[in-house]
Amino acid sequence: MGVRPATGSCLAGVLGAAAVALAGCLTVPLDGGQPPGEVAEQAARRLGDDFGRRDRVRTAEYIAATEVPAGAQDNGQVRMTPLAWSGRVFGDETATIDVRFVVTAGDAAGGGAWCYRYTLEMYRYTEHREIRCPAGTPPVPSASPPPALPPDAEDRLAAALRDATPATLARRVRAAFPPADISVDTVTYRGTLVAAVGLAAERDCIVMIRTAGGKPERVAFDQIQLEPGESGCGTVLYTHPVR
Repeated sequence: MGVRPATGSCLAGVLGAAAVALAGCLTVPLDGGQPPGEVAEQAARRLGDDFGRRDRVRTAEYIAATEVPAGAQDNGQVRMTPLAWSGRVFGDETATIDVRFVVTAGDAAGGGAWCYRYTLEMYRYTEHREIRCPAGTPPVPSASPPPALPPDAEDRLAAALRDATPATLARRVRAAFPPADISVDTVTYRGTLVAAVGLAAERDCIVMIRTAGGKPERVAFDQIQLEPGESGCGTVLYTHPVR
């Protein structure tokens, strides 16, 4: 994104008897209290804590649009603005989000702007570091919807099962759910056709069966089985359910 890391969190020069702060980084304490750079760092740390450990598939743009607070924070001292974003939280991929923290004082005694880059990965806690603030007006992130099974997923799966055979089951279910990010698992178990479709990272899963000569039926299961480290969305939810 063409953003270079800063060489220091806050630099100041002295010209004659007056201290001159470099652009975007002033060191005058707010109302005689905390230096604004410390206020920005604390706010940046809290945002990283709020981003937390990621366990859902999300694009960086979606996170920037929905999880960076709008409006002034910290009693009106801090305002956050997403500057740039790229990638997504998915598998071993990485999402990055750059955020500007503008710190102001009620009496305009001091303040400035500090920028931080956040790195987000699946099943890891968010990390951040300070970067140099870029010039220009940032774009506005858009919160496009996260991945989800289609609204008619149950009807699609029932239709696929209705006239499938053990030989055609896997092919018919995949044809009903072509997106690669939707998992498909099928098996014939003791003469019963079993199919499961889902989005693992969203804990979204449908399991259905069809006995010989019977109608497709949805199977209930313990939702805890969809959590990381458990069996996940698969035919095992029917063939070997948790008791």
